[in-house]
Amino acid sequence: MATGKSGAVQKWRSDKLSHLGSSIFAEVAGWKEEARTNGHDIIDLGIGSPDQAPAPEIREALSAAVLRDDSYSYPASKGSAVFREQAAKWMSWRFGVDVDPGEELVSLMGSQDGLAHLALAVCNPGDLAIVPDPGYPIYSGSLAIAGVKAWPLPLLAENDFLPDLDSIPDEVWREAAFILLAFPGNPISVTADYAYMEKLVALALKWEVLIIHDLAYSEMGFDGYRPLSILQVPGAIHTAVEFHSFSKSFNMAGCRIGFMTGNREAVGALRELKSNVDYGVFNPVQEAAVLALELAMRGDGRLEVAPLYEHRRDMFVQALAEEGWSVPGPKATMFIWAPLPEGFCTGQSGRSRQFAQELLLKTGVAVIPGDAFGAQGEGFVRIALVEDEVRLKEAARRIGGFVRAL
Repeated sequence: MATGKSGAVQKWRSDKLSHLGSSIFAEVAGWKEEARTNGHDIIDLGIGSPDQAPAPEIREALSAAVLRDDSYSYPASKGSAVFREQAAKWMSWRFGVDVDPGEELVSLMGSQDGLAHLALAVCNPGDLAIVPDPGYPIYSGSLAIAGVKAWPLPLLAENDFLPDLDSIPDEVWREAAFILLAFPGNPISVTADYAYMEKLVALALKWEVLIIHDLAYSEMGFDGYRPLSILQVPGAIHTAVEFHSFSKSFNMAGCRIGFMTGNREAVGALRELKSNVDYGVFNPVQEAAVLALELAMRGDGRLEVAPLYEHRRDMFVQALAEEGWSVPGPKATMFIWAPLPEGFCTGQSGRSRQFAQELLLKTGVAVIPGDAFGAQGEGFVRIALVEDEVRLKEAARRIGGFVRAL
């Protein structure tokens, strides 16, 4: 806030910022500080930041590249040719999908970079987009930035949280510029089979709507489930793009690298926008990512992250049940989407936030209230499995004491 020449108080803040969903994380950070001040040892199951490091070879490649004199020029916004070619090879190896690394793939500073900018690149102000509710906050936040209207598609427990495509009115399909979905998703690890994706592609082609598929958790499927690429459906390349991230798949969250691939017109639009915004991902990080994909394609499973989180899921869900709170185990991702326990009234708005705040201030365990992800998230909390087994068991013990006291 500042005073202008006329003496009037001016607010140096865009109204759009009030429509972004990241404020909850700042709010939870404040609760954590208060709990810490009150003497609690914080077990942070809030933000989904992996607690593991990348494989040693990946770190060594990054270190060696950082020390080279030729690593400090501006990288290309679209990504190095080597990175894009390797990402295309991985798409073929992992999903049997062939994409053109020159025209159908662009590097990103993490998938959130692309998700935040894509609406600006493919929409005009006043356009309409279909987004899931609950959904990752940047889904709706990116629309606010671009001046695009959101049509929330409810994810309901009675449908196993699978978006009901038949519930979307024809007039919404007719007006929509794109539909954004994630299988598996965040905060809800909802999954979709091939038949569902075929139906989605058919509808998108019929109505000329772009599909945006957020596949950041492609390598975190459990119990034999392997997440699918939307681009595996014939014809999808004409109407879909897909986001991939190294953050969760290779424990490279801090490196900030990912890519978008699919429809060349949409890829080209994002690449053109980003050429005016940034100079791309630091070259040593791209080199480390190239090696990560190479190691993954050896197929020996050494880099697989799913077994660790599957074990944590099983252990934590059982530990909570033993403490008196039964929550469903997810089929994928690092998140548990937990309905508020019996004894904590769910009939009023704000109860998810109250539960998360009281839990943190009384026990030191941080979770994220479900309403941070959309109106349909009321009555739930998201729990991230980002601590080791000992800490997760301790978190379950503390949560159990809190729930029994309700």
